[in-house]
Amino acid sequence: MKAIQLTEPRNFKVIDIEEPGAPGPGEALVRVDRVGICGTDLGGYLGKMPFFSYPRIPGHELGVEILEIGEGVENIRVGDRCSVEPYINCQACYSCRRGHTNCCEHHQTIGVMCDGGLTEKILLPARKMHPANKLSAEQCALVETLAIGCHAIDRGNPQAKESVLVIGAGPIGLSAVEFARLSGAKTIVMDRVPSRLDFCRDNMGVEHTLLAGNGTEIEELEALTDGNRADVVVDATGSNQSMAKALEYCAFKGRLVYVGITQAELALPHAPALHRRELDILASRNALAGDFTRIIQLIEDGDINTQPWITHRTSFDNMIDVFESFTRPETGVIKAVVEMG
Repeated sequence: MKAIQLTEPRNFKVIDIEEPGAPGPGEALVRVDRVGICGTDLGGYLGKMPFFSYPRIPGHELGVEILEIGEGVENIRVGDRCSVEPYINCQACYSCRRGHTNCCEHHQTIGVMCDGGLTEKILLPARKMHPANKLSAEQCALVETLAIGCHAIDRGNPQAKESVLVIGAGPIGLSAVEFARLSGAKTIVMDRVPSRLDFCRDNMGVEHTLLAGNGTEIEELEALTDGNRADVVVDATGSNQSMAKALEYCAFKGRLVYVGITQAELALPHAPALHRRELDILASRNALAGDFTRIIQLIEDGDINTQPWITHRTSFDNMIDVFESFTRPETGVIKAVVEMG
């Protein structure tokens, strides 16, 4: 059985692996139909993702079909189309016992810390399958990306009369935009790439956008927020410089959510920005099972339009040749998907 392995940064190769066996108790054997490419995969490819280990078969944004189920599995049936919750948690640590499965102390994300879905078939815990038979395989692969933004916005907890600034209009930032919009808060997006701001306006109905790096960002933000700046700021850039500067965009008593990840040291201005404004700084990692259930329903109901999301597609056979282009914003890539069949 063929798989694509990232052996080290910037080095993919096609490998042969054994066919998975029959599913054991609590397991499901699935066929992988679609694999989404996200910032984690790009970071792993570029050597900039701190949780990525090598060699690794990537692929954690998955749309799959259930082929077989093991003993005791009741939440899915053979033939179900599913989205995969790729965060494998131990179910026993302090975090898991309190329901914080997204930050399990022994957490393993498939395709990042253990092998993932860039292959034909894979065995996975059935409890991580979320049936979505009304969604296409591509939509199933988008659910995990959306779940990251869903959890980040839940961490910031914006209210309808508040404002949310999302910094970084890549896939994770755009997923946060979806849920900021659903909260009813005024949604503002900032990015350094004008084409991404155009995408937000033209395809996601975002009225208010700010071009980062022009020196007038704070003045423009204040003009949109009655001089108050943003009640909730979500930084989805993965840039330590952006993450430090993000405090300046927060209103007094605001909440700052870090959903992007950096390997660099993060130095925060204390007295003038953090302490004086009594800001809450929140980390957001992964998502919860309930986020997947909610998102599948929102897509089914038409409250989230997935049509604009997928801008690039490639086959399994061509992925290695085109992957480098997905790292370049000037190509216009928002979300790339690998078609496995």
